[in-house]
Amino acid sequence: MCLAVPSKVVELMESNTALVEVFGTRRLISLDLLQEEVSVGDWVLVHVGFAIQKLDEEYALETLKLFEEILEEDDYPT
Repeated sequence: MCLAVPSKVVELMESNTALVEVFGTRRLISLDLLQEEVSVGDWVLVHVGFAIQKLDEEYALETLKLFEEILEEDDYPT
């Protein structure tokens, strides 16, 4: 199974990389696979350290809300 997570761009870095944040965690990702320009504040879909798609903010936030609901389920294995 593959999982990609919406993440907000908080800083553009050298070498076509960016610092993104999701659920309070920041990580460095590559922008090499994107065809469009990305700016600070944009939302991207991140899979294995690569931004694979630019997202609409509303869609990104709704998706993150669904992730949170899944993680809050009582029967989720820990």
